[in-house]
Amino acid sequence: MPQAVTFLCFKGCSTCAKARKWLDEHHVAYVERNIKEENPTESELRAWQAEGDVAIRKMFNTSGQLYRTQHVKEQLDAGMSDDDAIALLASNGMMVRRPIVVGDGFALFGFQEKAWEDALL
Repeated sequence: MPQAVTFLCFKGCSTCAKARKWLDEHHVAYVERNIKEENPTESELRAWQAEGDVAIRKMFNTSGQLYRTQHVKEQLDAGMSDDDAIALLASNGMMVRRPIVVGDGFALFGFQEKAWEDALL
């Protein structure tokens, strides 16, 4: 049996609910982690960024209130360093794009059904 993936989500997020339903319907074993209560660490984010081959900018929850009130887009556009961006992401789980699914050798940010199918089925 495949090892369970880690599913980072927020209970109040409709996209996370859709992703959870997809995992359940496809019988994917997962361990759920509340991204708000147990935000990702800098080392986790660095590892996931590398495993997911995703631009750090794409790891931000751009529709979140924190992203807007802290003017993160403007900071990124002004040349925020990767180290500062990772530190900002690690400071609050609500800053991070969700859901995230992490498995052996992969990390996916956001729910894109085709990418999830390719990685998990």
